[in-house]
Amino acid sequence: MTVVPLLFSSVLTAIIINHENQIALFNWQNWLLITLICCLTSTFAFTPPTLLALIFGYFLGWNALIPLFTLNMAAIFLINMITMMLDGERFKSYLSDNKKVSAILENIRREELKVIFFTKLSPVLPFALTNFVFALSGAKLRNILLGGFLGMIPRTALAVWTGSQAKEIKRLLENPNEGNLQKVLIILLIIFSVAGLLYFVLPKKKKNQES
Repeated sequence: MTVVPLLFSSVLTAIIINHENQIALFNWQNWLLITLICCLTSTFAFTPPTLLALIFGYFLGWNALIPLFTLNMAAIFLINMITMMLDGERFKSYLSDNKKVSAILENIRREELKVIFFTKLSPVLPFALTNFVFALSGAKLRNILLGGFLGMIPRTALAVWTGSQAKEIKRLLENPNEGNLQKVLIILLIIFSVAGLLYFVLPKKKKNQES
């Protein structure tokens, strides 16, 4: 779930760069089909949401927000359903045997909405992997969707804005965070994400150990 997106992203980047002019002529039906395909690729950990937001933002501008949020929420839902179909209870029982993993899953359940929000706020944490972990933790689907939606608003909007400001797709995909403002905002998102996770997860972990 971490290596595959890197490989697939490289292939996708090459395709986009070589066919930029054709993609620029796509109509709404084409983008609807692309959104459906990207929903599946995101579900199975092929395409990182930030890369898709950059590409959609470049070609669609702010109109990219609706299809991006739609495909991200659909992918979160599908990952949750697939995890349950694969006997999520068996996975959960297996992981519970590890005390450290069990403590983390318990902390996620106690503050699931807040933990999910701060996890999704970070543009560097793997999308599919974190959704898989949330499903295994037993977090409510409602909180996974709501926390995922709220957490991905700033990072998605930032990526779309970056894409819409780019002059050429090759430069954008090879240097997605070229501007100083983009770098600062990404760093801030990561800091807020890490700070939130430490605040809501680690203190409770320590408290459980002391008791």
